[in-house]
Amino acid sequence: MPLRSLWSVLFATSVAFAANTPGFNYDEAKVPAYTLPDPLVLENGTPVRDATMWRTQRRPELLELFAREVYGRTPGGRPAGMHWETTSVDRAALGGKAVRKEITVWFTAKKEGPKMHLLTYQPAGAAGTHAPWPAFLGLNYYGNNCVNADPGIALSTAWMRATPEFKIVNNRVTKGTRGAHAGRWNVETVVARGYATASVYYGDLCEDRNEGLTRDVATLFGTGAVNDRKPDEWGAIGIWAWGLSRALDVLAADPEIDGTRIAVHGHSRLGKAALWAGAQDERFALVISNDSGAGGAALNKRIFGETVERINMSFPFWFAKNFRAYNSREAALPVDSHELIALIAPRPVHVASAEDDQWADPRGEFLAAKMAEPVYTLFGKKGLGVAEWPPVSQPALGDALAYHLRPGPHDITAVDWAQYLNFADRVLKK
Repeated sequence: MPLRSLWSVLFATSVAFAANTPGFNYDEAKVPAYTLPDPLVLENGTPVRDATMWRTQRRPELLELFAREVYGRTPGGRPAGMHWETTSVDRAALGGKAVRKEITVWFTAKKEGPKMHLLTYQPAGAAGTHAPWPAFLGLNYYGNNCVNADPGIALSTAWMRATPEFKIVNNRVTKGTRGAHAGRWNVETVVARGYATASVYYGDLCEDRNEGLTRDVATLFGTGAVNDRKPDEWGAIGIWAWGLSRALDVLAADPEIDGTRIAVHGHSRLGKAALWAGAQDERFALVISNDSGAGGAALNKRIFGETVERINMSFPFWFAKNFRAYNSREAALPVDSHELIALIAPRPVHVASAEDDQWADPRGEFLAAKMAEPVYTLFGKKGLGVAEWPPVSQPALGDALAYHLRPGPHDITAVDWAQYLNFADRVLKK
């Protein structure tokens, strides 16, 4: 069975198991009544009157609440000693259609210690012959070599989580990942549309396990172990988001890339990281969430599919320890995902769901984008342009907010990329 088909079967099986597990709701009629916090009311009850009040008062309040109660505080920005080196360039990559660059980024002044590997593709052409390219930036799951079958991409030697999808021996990939997630990246299509695309392996930043909080980037800031951290100390999602901003630092310094037109995107847990990166770092010009679910774009208070308790129990290292206080107490959570999306305003956001991915609550993802509209209205934006959850394959592409629901399971497909590119053409192309 092809790797991609195997992954789809495995995910469908896990969702079916979750759907049959007591305590998880997949029935709209059983969604309990819930009240969402108003993004346009300060904590002291004062209404937000205009965009200036939002920027100077409400936005800082919400950032503080998400940092303290959900993702943990980001302890620092770009390290003083951070530097990078382009290790390879191929100006005739992908059969002459693209320029491929590989860049190693060290987070200290030394070439030992934490580092990440950044891979970029851009439309072909000699240096300086084109205006700087807008770009898509995202993290990948199995090394930069998984985003395309291009044999010129260096194989990752970092830790990788074992799954039935790939053969992993001693926490190292032995075979099977080259190009395995190419369908999730659609590099050739993106480049042909006039965009660069860039990727970093998320495991370079923080291993996707408890131990990750005491290794790699976490060591730069003295992050505590998963259960020994301060209650508001960051977790893996915060570290991954931090890494996206550091990748943006590098892209913005490349004269062939337009650092003012970078779209940050992510799928599933990495969609959560993309949203948090976009909320904190206003340099990202477009934010894309693909099937990010609980702790991401889906409304936590809806109690549909994955819950706060389930995600904290399954992945105790992703969020701040404070987030655990809302296990089975979502009503007490002082923020919700519509406010996470609103933090990105007036910059555009595209939220995507998959019809069969009930674990991620597609309706809840739509509602979060819809409920962020009042903040966009402050900036003169019209929002999604629809009143109700749109049917499958009928995207809502507004002037600053977009949403689509596609057929199929938890994944990124060519259908998703077609919508992202259409929206990007509207909001990123000059």
